[in-house]
Amino acid sequence: MDILRGTVERLVFRKADSPYTVLRFRTRDQQLVTVVGSFTSIMPGQVLELSGEYTQHAQYGRQFAAKSYEEKVPNDVIGIEKYLGSGLIKGIGPGTARKIVAHFGADTLRILDEAPERLPEVPGIGDAKAKLICASQAEQKQVRGVMVFLQGHGISPGYATRIYRTYGAECEEQIRRNPYQVADNVHGIGFKTADKLARELGIEVNDPRRVAAGIRYLLREAEDQGHCYLPLLTLEEKAEESLQVSKQLVPRVVDALVNGRSLVRVTVGEECRIYRAEIYFAERAVASKLRELSRVQLEIAADSIDFVAFEAVGGLKLAEEQKQAVAVALHHGIAVITGGPGTGKTTLVRALLHVCQERSMTVYLAAPTGRAAKRLSESTGQEAKTLHRLLEFTVAGGAATFARNEESPLKCDMLVLDEASMIDLSLMNSLLKAVPLGCHIVLVGDIDQLPPVGAGNVLRDIISSGLVPAVRLQTIFRQAQQSLIVYNAHRINRGEFPYLATRGRDFQFIQLETAEGILDSVANLVVNDLPKLFRYHPIADIQVLSPMRKTLTGVDNLNLVLQQRLNPAAGSKPEVRLSTRSLRLGDKVMQIRNNYTKLVFNGDIGRISAIDQEDGLVRVLYADLQGHRQVDYELTELDDLSLAYAVSVHKSQGSEYKAVVLPFSTQHYLMLQRNLLYTAITRAREFVVVVGSKKAVAIAVGNNRTEERYTGLTDLMQQGWLQ
Repeated sequence: MDILRGTVERLVFRKADSPYTVLRFRTRDQQLVTVVGSFTSIMPGQVLELSGEYTQHAQYGRQFAAKSYEEKVPNDVIGIEKYLGSGLIKGIGPGTARKIVAHFGADTLRILDEAPERLPEVPGIGDAKAKLICASQAEQKQVRGVMVFLQGHGISPGYATRIYRTYGAECEEQIRRNPYQVADNVHGIGFKTADKLARELGIEVNDPRRVAAGIRYLLREAEDQGHCYLPLLTLEEKAEESLQVSKQLVPRVVDALVNGRSLVRVTVGEECRIYRAEIYFAERAVASKLRELSRVQLEIAADSIDFVAFEAVGGLKLAEEQKQAVAVALHHGIAVITGGPGTGKTTLVRALLHVCQERSMTVYLAAPTGRAAKRLSESTGQEAKTLHRLLEFTVAGGAATFARNEESPLKCDMLVLDEASMIDLSLMNSLLKAVPLGCHIVLVGDIDQLPPVGAGNVLRDIISSGLVPAVRLQTIFRQAQQSLIVYNAHRINRGEFPYLATRGRDFQFIQLETAEGILDSVANLVVNDLPKLFRYHPIADIQVLSPMRKTLTGVDNLNLVLQQRLNPAAGSKPEVRLSTRSLRLGDKVMQIRNNYTKLVFNGDIGRISAIDQEDGLVRVLYADLQGHRQVDYELTELDDLSLAYAVSVHKSQGSEYKAVVLPFSTQHYLMLQRNLLYTAITRAREFVVVVGSKKAVAIAVGNNRTEERYTGLTDLMQQGWLQ
């Protein structure tokens, strides 16, 4: 086993969802070595001692394969500056690190440890900033012992800090007792990392703690794929394959988890369903409330509703199905209104608002995302809120919660919820808790779009139950009939090949077969053609959507190419270099997971408005319903941001853009589905360009096999098997 000591020069590659990293490492004798191994939160400038051996890669030549590593405190001025500027210590970015080291030199770390009160001697560091730095440095000192223990078992410094914050001084004792608990309790650490730690600590493959943690992991993984439960037979097969345990062991551990009330077992017909308790009780609560609401009926006849005034003001005539939908919404405690583009959903909502105002009813408008709520507000002229804002989201005791619930319900006569197809089970449960009986709920959405990202398929299950009246709008209005976007969307939805015009009014198709050709065409459309022809802003008005993240025309590579074309690096432009990408001033970025502390949510898009290289902060400007707000990110939080010049079709749900560019090739074969193509083109308000092959379009149009989701909501609503 060879030992290398030195400093991380830069990160070359980091594999998504894996600690596998390629980095350039400067040894003490100034050799630059390529190192490969598992490093989860390594930053440039960190001083490491690596254990491993040299190998010869067929393509990349001589490399050092690190088997383990230990962080060391740097002892030279350059190393200290890189270490301090790496983002590990709050309040110190590269610029501040430079100033501190310039002032204290090689004594910097000793000063931080022994005389931190001297920090205000450094120009630009006031008392408040000095206190922040001292507190963070003290935490780093405390966590060093934990890091030694954890790194010795393959856990990175970044995760070690998170584990320490969760368990404190009892960290090592807690982990030795049951290392799998970190997968449940520490954000960002999954079962695979916990399992690696457990195996290092000597826990056997068939240990019940391991199997129990693995089962919980498989159920959470299923929820990430949209399922609410797994059939027991499926769970057994998955456990046998991924955990390498016998099928016979799984039912015994499931029994123990059911008896311990962390899982719920339900038998429906011949199928045994296994839920995580949290999901089961949410599904049961949603079904129970929906059954209650479906029983509420008021004697309101359609011919008793006066639409004349609304039609006179709007200068339009409502279709009979729109009038029927308004009557259904007023007559029932809950109703669904669904329809494709151009079928008058927005006009219907405006008519419903008018009728409710005539009856002095209080109506709230809401949508799952800020972008959808803003669009709803603009189209109706009435305030619309996100569901989180409507329910008065808050963080209490470190846990996310809503102030509006059974004890403090909403005070309205009707709630109109747009883009209802996006709502997953958990959010619907929170919403229904806050809705009092007597309040009408109107769910408006397009059932033919992609299902929600989270667990459940709530809108489709509600319609399938047959207990809730659902009106499907099918008339395409005259103005919409002139749109090729609308025309093609409905053709696709019927399983018919769209009209792929090369010079259509608002829908164009560019025939290209190769991935390289598609990539070049997409970039030119965004950067040159659409801005010149239609005066679209390439960042604010145009959105590239892709079916997949990987491949040459996937989201990840498109973002790198478009960033280089739209916001290239420049000597004076601030930027932050990360493992596989850079974030620059002016970049278009997306929040990719919910952050309840900062109140930014998965799918929120903003622009980087400032990069403070001294303090190691990146500021993002988000547009929301209240205007604009700025959110600051520390260097260690930047994994929550991705570039957003291109986003996946799934991430675009609930959004609308002036222009959409859609690369669509057979490279995306696994994702070529009818509802994905339909969702993508209906995101465009004014113009859409599909770039790719007719064969790929034909595959998608012909593929109406949406993946089945294991949900029990329809059964619960119909049969009421409330346990």
